Amino acid sequence: MRNIVSPVNTFVIVGGGLAAGKAAEALRKHGHLGPLVVIGDERERPYIRPPLSKGYLLGKEERDSIFVHPDDWYTKHGVDLLLGTSVKAVDVQAREVELDDGRRVPYAKLLLATGSSPRRLSVPGADLDNVLYLRRVGDSERLKAAFTKGARIVVIGDGWIGLETAAAARMGGAEVTVLGHSELPLLKVLGREAAEVFAGLHKDHGVRLRPRVEVERITGTQGRVDGVLLADGTHLVADTVVVGVGITPNVQLAQQAGLDVRNGIVTDEHLRTSVADIYAAGDVANAYHPFLGHHVRVEHWANALHQPNTAALSMLGKDAVYDRLPYFYTDQYDLGMEYTGYTEPGGYDRVVFRGNPAERRFIAFWMSGNRVIAGMNVNVWDVIDPIRSLVQSRTDVDDALLADPGVALDSLLP
Repeated sequence: MRNIVSPVNTFVIVGGGLAAGKAAEALRKHGHLGPLVVIGDERERPYIRPPLSKGYLLGKEERDSIFVHPDDWYTKHGVDLLLGTSVKAVDVQAREVELDDGRRVPYAKLLLATGSSPRRLSVPGADLDNVLYLRRVGDSERLKAAFTKGARIVVIGDGWIGLETAAAARMGGAEVTVLGHSELPLLKVLGREAAEVFAGLHKDHGVRLRPRVEVERITGTQGRVDGVLLADGTHLVADTVVVGVGITPNVQLAQQAGLDVRNGIVTDEHLRTSVADIYAAGDVANAYHPFLGHHVRVEHWANALHQPNTAALSMLGKDAVYDRLPYFYTDQYDLGMEYTGYTEPGGYDRVVFRGNPAERRFIAFWMSGNRVIAGMNVNVWDVIDPIRSLVQSRTDVDDALLADPGVALDSLLP
C-alpha cells in the first residue's frame, strides 16, 4: 500500500485524547515544521476525558468544551488528522505505522499516546444491555441518559470513576448503590482517614454503600440488565449497571513492536522508550520520575496535559525532563478536592489534618518521618502550590505546625 504522507521528517502521534492533542500543539510551538500526523481510532477530534465523569456528565458543560482544540486548529497548524482509524502495527525496521486499511505512514519520530481502556467485568451477564462503562464521549452520553429520577443504578467499583458516576446519578435523582471490594471506598488510594470522608459524603447524599462484596453475576430479562446477584445471595434490582473497576494501559502496539512494556510502556525521564525515535506520554507511559527515584504510571489528566511538552522537546532533540509531581482532582456533590504527591499503600507513617475532616473542609498531609510526601486539599483553595513546594523541598516539618491553620504553609518552606 502507498504511503499517505511524505516520509521526510514526518512526526506521527498515535492517540486521540488530551496527550495527543497537546503533543501536536507542543511540536508546532517548539518548531517542528515538517509533516505532523495524528491518528485516532475515535471519530471525534482529540478531547479531554475528566468532563465525561464530571461537568459534561452533569450537564454543566457543553459538548464543544471537551475538545482540546477548536475544529479548525488542526488545518490552521498543518496537522493531518486521521480519525476513526486504528493503527494495526508499528514496523520499527521500516519506521512506519500500518493502518487498519493497509495504508502505511512513515515516521521520523513516533509518539505513542494510546491511553488506556476500562477493565471489563468477567462475570456471567456482563455483556447484557445497559451494563455501561465510562471512557469515551458516547459512554458519558449513555450514562447521562440513564441517570434519571427514580432510576435504579448499581455501580460496581468504588474508586474515582465509581464515586463520580454515583454522585452524578444521585444528582440526577436516581437511586444508587455502590459495590466495593474493600471496607471503604478509595481505601487503597487514600488510606482510612481520608477514605472515611468520601464514604460519609456519599452516605449523606443517600448512596447505599455495600463494602466487601463479590459480584456473582449480572441478571437480565430479554437481553437487558435487571439486577446484580452477589455471592452472598443478595439480589439488587438495577435498571443500569455502571462498571468502574480500573483501567488497563493500551500497550498492544508497543508490545508487538518489541518495546519494553511493564505496567505500561517503559520510558526514561525524557519520555523516550527502549526503541530509538519512539516516545510515550499520558496514561500508557510508565516513566522514570527523577524526584521519586522510580518508574511511575499515572492515570490522571495532569500527566496527559503536561507530559506532551516534554515528549515534544525530546522528539526535537532538546534536553527535557518530566519531573512534575502527580496531581489529580475530583468534584463530587459540594466537595471539591485536589491531591498532589505520591504514596503507595503502606508507604507513609501517618496523616496529619489541618481543619476538621468531619466538616469536609481541610488539608491532609501524608507523612514519612517528618517529611510531607503528598497533600490533599478538600474545599480549601489556592493552597496546591505551597503543598507541592513542601513535598518537593523534602524539608522536615513539625506535625503541630502542619495542623495549625494559623501557620501559613509558605512559612514552613526552607
